[in-house]
Amino acid sequence: MILTITAHLDYALAAPADMLLQIEAAPMPGQTLLEAGIGLSPVDHFARVRGEDGIGDRIWLAVADRLTCDYRSVVRIDRATPPLASLAAVPLHRLPGEAVGYLMASRYCPADEFQSFVAAEFGTYDGGAKVAAMRDWIERAFTYVPGASTAQTTALDTFVQRQGICRDYAHVLITLARAAAIPARIASVYAPGVTPMDFHAVAEVYLDGGWHLADATGMASAEAMAIIGVGRDAADVSLLTSYGPAEMLVQKVTVAILVSG
Repeated sequence: MILTITAHLDYALAAPADMLLQIEAAPMPGQTLLEAGIGLSPVDHFARVRGEDGIGDRIWLAVADRLTCDYRSVVRIDRATPPLASLAAVPLHRLPGEAVGYLMASRYCPADEFQSFVAAEFGTYDGGAKVAAMRDWIERAFTYVPGASTAQTTALDTFVQRQGICRDYAHVLITLARAAAIPARIASVYAPGVTPMDFHAVAEVYLDGGWHLADATGMASAEAMAIIGVGRDAADVSLLTSYGPAEMLVQKVTVAILVSG
């Protein structure tokens, strides 16, 4: 599958500030950048640094008063996407170092608080079948409500409220998977069919020796996602972090399928 992607950002700053930008699709196994380009308004500093786990780039910017950004890419997706329920769990003692940290609770994903719930609700499942059951349960039990959460909302808050946006759905699935001793992380992605169209967040779980995407909103499929970055939770994959007051004026994303299959 080949996707065409565009993103336009426009931010106003009250005073000069450092900003960390992460919006480019990552060149990595399973996805190839056929075209890519990013244009920025004048900045005082520009430097690339690697994203979490070496996936994708973040860009350090020093901005005086206004940041506009236009990104465009064409990405071919050819990752293997076996049915989640068919994948086996990896015994904990055989997990690679890259996966071990994703067993732990993090800022937005208090996995330790969900172990009893996971055992009672999903204890009859194993491995990928357990994660698939969690994903499907979240999609049925939760309501997608833009504006229902804030930057401080955790998976526990979302679990209680039973509503949120894509990052909240991802946080809950990550939290439940970790509570079941299955490594899980967040992935920021571009995907067609997301409503409203925007940057999207999904979970990635470590099963059968590899990472596999899972969208608890039900809006995006793994074979049609272009990964931007990964991390413990949303704090690691923010599209723009400003170290000073910044006002978002415009944020627009388009993702379309150029070639299917």
